[in-house]
Amino acid sequence: MRRSLSFATLTHVALLGFSLFGCQTDSSVEPTSVDCLVKASSTNGTAIAGSYIVTYRPALSTSSSSNARLASTDAQVEQFLTDAQVTNAQAEVLATGDQTSFLAQLTERESEKLKQDPSVLLIEPDQIMSMCNCVDVTTTTTLPWNISQTGYGRGDLQTTKTAWIIDTGIDLDHPDLNVDVTRSKSFVSGTTSADDENGHGTHVAGIIGAKNNSIGVTGIASGATLVSLRVLDDEGEGRLSGIIQAINYVRQNGKAGDVVNLSLGGESTSTTLDQAITQAANAGILFAIAAGNDSKNADNYSPSHVNHANVFTVSAMDSKNQFASFSNFGSSVDVCAYGVRITSTYMGGKYATLSGTSMAAPHVAGLLFIRGNTFPKHGTVTGDTDGTPDPMAGE
Repeated sequence: MRRSLSFATLTHVALLGFSLFGCQTDSSVEPTSVDCLVKASSTNGTAIAGSYIVTYRPALSTSSSSNARLASTDAQVEQFLTDAQVTNAQAEVLATGDQTSFLAQLTERESEKLKQDPSVLLIEPDQIMSMCNCVDVTTTTTLPWNISQTGYGRGDLQTTKTAWIIDTGIDLDHPDLNVDVTRSKSFVSGTTSADDENGHGTHVAGIIGAKNNSIGVTGIASGATLVSLRVLDDEGEGRLSGIIQAINYVRQNGKAGDVVNLSLGGESTSTTLDQAITQAANAGILFAIAAGNDSKNADNYSPSHVNHANVFTVSAMDSKNQFASFSNFGSSVDVCAYGVRITSTYMGGKYATLSGTSMAAPHVAGLLFIRGNTFPKHGTVTGDTDGTPDPMAGE
């Protein structure tokens, strides 16, 4: 990893609004800057009526003998629901293994009935998950201050690793990004393309792996292989069930040492989501997770409160190493990284400046890609809200 101290002043061209977590004004932004955080979607964390995520152990199911003869997990779930006398459930498998999780359209009576089955471990409502930020489309410097101050390396030399971006997608043909289109996938209902129609996911991807060339910006793990897993739509909203599917996709198609970035969250907890992350982390897959932008305790929300040696929840600080006033805090936070007025790649082959813990997490994802879960930290952030300063990511 190497460092440089030079950076250029950003020129702001346009201002657009989006949503992520819940957001408040960041008082640590320079006086000449606009407030770059806006209110999250009013539907964030809202339960989706009639949609339930069911987790069960097939081996304990009353129909386990017939399940053993079925070729696919889809058929097993269908048989399980048939045996439980649940019809028209439109079941969709989300995660597999010793436990199977699936999304089903159920009446309240049917959900209560399934809870009585000894093989059912958990039933929880599907819900809206989202992200929030604003964007300044901007001119660029090839080595932004946040990258030089964190440290960066050659992600293109790590040919056996992949960075999986679970977000709004990635601009699949952005000239400054190395995107594996073949493995990219959409988990947004009614959308087959993993291309980014919001910009947030492309911005995250650039912080991790923008190429170290003569254009645009440079990422922490420059030139890293990126895979777009689209779980949020053009307005930055998606379903909990889609995020669980995407994590299971990584677990099935990734390998130990790969990195997942999750710059998203809800307004509550989800045991199913937490378990999906833990299962993938147990397989050696590394996670960088945004703490959230509500100035609240991250311990109370999924996925930010997941605790595992391979999972890192990230708070945000500004260029002067001051804790961002919008950042969530708490014992679940593992490390702090730059998240105020960060310039990176953006959809349409452009570049933009955004703020939020969404921007802090990919700094850590890039470090995880280059150095693994023993990535460097130095000192502690100033002004941490909870009174216990988080270590700062980087050298």
